[in-house]
Amino acid sequence: MFTKILIANRGEIACRVIKTARRMGIRTVAVYSEADAGARHVRMADEAVCIGAPPPRESYLVIDKIIGAALATGAQAIHPGYGFLSENEDFAETCAKNNIVFVGPPVSAIRAMGLKSESKKLMEKAGVPLTPGYHGDNQDPAYLQQQADAIGYPVLIKASAGGGGKGMRAVWKAEEFADALASCQREAKSSFGDEHVLIEKYLQRPRHIEIQVFGDSHGNCVYLFERDCSVQRRHQKVVEEAPAPGMTPERRAAMGKAAVDAAKAVAYVGAGTVEFIVPGVDAQDGTFYFMEMNTRLQVEHPVTEMITGLDLVEWQLKVAAGEPLPLAQEQLRIHGHALEARIYAEDPDKGFLPSIGRLIHLAPPAETINVRVDTGVEQDDEISPHYDPMIAKLIVWDESRERALARMLQALADYRVVGVSNNIGFLSRLIACPAFDQADLDTGLIERERSFLFPEGGEPPAEAWLVAALAELIQDQQYAAAEAVAGNDPYSPWHARDGWRVNSVTRREIRLRAGEVEKAVNAAYVGAGIQLEFAGQTVSAAGRFIDGGQLRVDLGGRRISATVVAANEKRHVFIDGVCHIFAAIDPLFHTGSGGGAEGGLTAPMPGKVIALIAAVGGKVEKGAPLLILEAMKMEHTIAAPSAGVVKAFRFNVGEQVSDGAELVEFEVEKK
Repeated sequence: MFTKILIANRGEIACRVIKTARRMGIRTVAVYSEADAGARHVRMADEAVCIGAPPPRESYLVIDKIIGAALATGAQAIHPGYGFLSENEDFAETCAKNNIVFVGPPVSAIRAMGLKSESKKLMEKAGVPLTPGYHGDNQDPAYLQQQADAIGYPVLIKASAGGGGKGMRAVWKAEEFADALASCQREAKSSFGDEHVLIEKYLQRPRHIEIQVFGDSHGNCVYLFERDCSVQRRHQKVVEEAPAPGMTPERRAAMGKAAVDAAKAVAYVGAGTVEFIVPGVDAQDGTFYFMEMNTRLQVEHPVTEMITGLDLVEWQLKVAAGEPLPLAQEQLRIHGHALEARIYAEDPDKGFLPSIGRLIHLAPPAETINVRVDTGVEQDDEISPHYDPMIAKLIVWDESRERALARMLQALADYRVVGVSNNIGFLSRLIACPAFDQADLDTGLIERERSFLFPEGGEPPAEAWLVAALAELIQDQQYAAAEAVAGNDPYSPWHARDGWRVNSVTRREIRLRAGEVEKAVNAAYVGAGIQLEFAGQTVSAAGRFIDGGQLRVDLGGRRISATVVAANEKRHVFIDGVCHIFAAIDPLFHTGSGGGAEGGLTAPMPGKVIALIAAVGGKVEKGAPLLILEAMKMEHTIAAPSAGVVKAFRFNVGEQVSDGAELVEFEVEKK
């Protein structure tokens, strides 16, 4: 077994590998970019080596720098994690040339499965069923359009070297194909260095089911059952679970055999995932189609670990060291049900737009035998614009799917994040959605259930306003006490802000705003207590802060546990698993009505302009695309907020833009 390994990755997967290596007595070397100098994976590793500037193409994707770090530190093996160089055949080959073990499959297997079009040809020969489509080499746009027309719409354009939903578009009619193809090719070139695409029939309401396979260098290969990854947005997985709901033993065996056949066709060694698509809502006939094989560990591997009781990273290291698989197929068992939810810094209400910034407050649920949190960040860390905005993977397990769903809802309710937009509220609604609860799953579930998942913004409940106001009063008292201790006369009653006055009642107004709604909570100090008046009702109130912003509240005899976190003028109030955001209004400060530029014609995040679509001086209709911004490895289209004229673009193609930068000078059409 190895004594030292290097992890050629960052974030939660690097931390995940370090944990297993440490348990196995293996020392670890982290690599990091300048942006990650203080990152959690760097802090956790035994050694760390800086490999360059923040952009991945100058650090995490530079093979020579990573190999150099391994040689300099004496690492015997490199674990690539997932993403970056994990499926790069040149990297695996360079490791071998330098007598470094690549913790992954042979170069030949990566090469065979690396291009979706080539892998489909190979699978066809191996007798694995394929989705109808075009997987050839002719990449002429007109020819690809002809193929799409022949297949019949809707079709799916997919980057041949891709993954993670990048370089992928669904096209519903012929006239949309050319623009979608160009966008896919740009994104594929940017993300994978290869603009080759394939065209497939877009199956409506399909399920996405993948099989975990494992092979060793002794000719053994097993499947560790399935994961259902149907719930997706923009072709990226949101929630995964194992085993797949409704899976029969017969279909599991058939899909498992097909996955093992696919792995054996390329003499596979190590952890891999064979992804299948199951057409229709039920597909009672047992039909399934091969999509692709990922020649690496998957993001969602923890759900397999939870239902099998195995450590897949440990298996990877043992197999890479030349050991046989620890168990045979007949020794593998499924126990219970597991779900994984990906906690992202993103805004679901704005098309899941990524969010960047400092994690001012980060409180995950406590880890237990039922709850696991895989993360690469801690409180005060930054979510950077250079990398995927994942905060953590939240994994739960229980004896049944019903109980696992309840576990997940509770764990999400206990998860608190302040400093960046996040998808925790959305995930809670998703888990509670009747369609998901009843396992009515398919890749279009999120769009199909939009009315439930994206409800109209409502006003916070009365108790949230009261808790926010009470927190303001308590914090004022605490600040006053701290100032008094630092002053010359700490015992002076004039320092106190407890509202006490001789023979009188002190009153105070706390003004708060939630969204566009502004309201006042009136406080009266009566004796040693506080009376809060809001919405025509008056209640007695008391409370005290404990660790981490937790607030113990008594409202009219009702005890409430809340968390209140202040971030500049905002107050994040967590009650019963829901975060209510208020702005505290200073009565001595006033601004005009103002507001941001209508239509969102500023950059929503740092990025690079990759296409100017509209013509300067030309009239456009509302919703027409104006330009395309590349950020967080994805394309974001800036559209016209209304009918009008593009007067000027502020940036040229290829230029970097900062968050909030004005992108377009736009004149709204006068009515």
